Amino acid sequence: MQENHHTRLPEGKVPQLRVMPMPADANVHGDVFGGWIMSQVDIAGALPAVRRANGRVATVAVNSFLFKHPVFVGDLLSFYADIVKVGRTSITVNVEVYAERNRLQAETVKVTEATLTYVATGADRKPRLVPPLVE
Repeated sequence: MQENHHTRLPEGKVPQLRVMPMPADANVHGDVFGGWIMSQVDIAGALPAVRRANGRVATVAVNSFLFKHPVFVGDLLSFYADIVKVGRTSITVNVEVYAERNRLQAETVKVTEATLTYVATGADRKPRLVPPLVE
């Protein structure tokens, strides 16, 4: 873990998702379960993928996932997601998660970063081509 981990939310970017973990999302010590964070990252990453695919997508790979700092009950989490690669049927998305904690002191910490790949699917749930960008 880094010593100086205080940061700010990315300027000029809108989070895909903002959520506050509840006690049911944590262990008895108040640390939020990694699996809960992973599921929220998957949701946040799918949002731009769905828009780019113009329809249904399915998660096919978690390429990387790094928990940089713990997340606590009461943290306000902001999930930022950016498409980094588009293939014939796939879309790769980077997701960064920031926790705003101790809001009276305005402490913000980057807690997680991940890269996931989604595949565009049709109604039959089989891969389909990602449509070209319309300009």
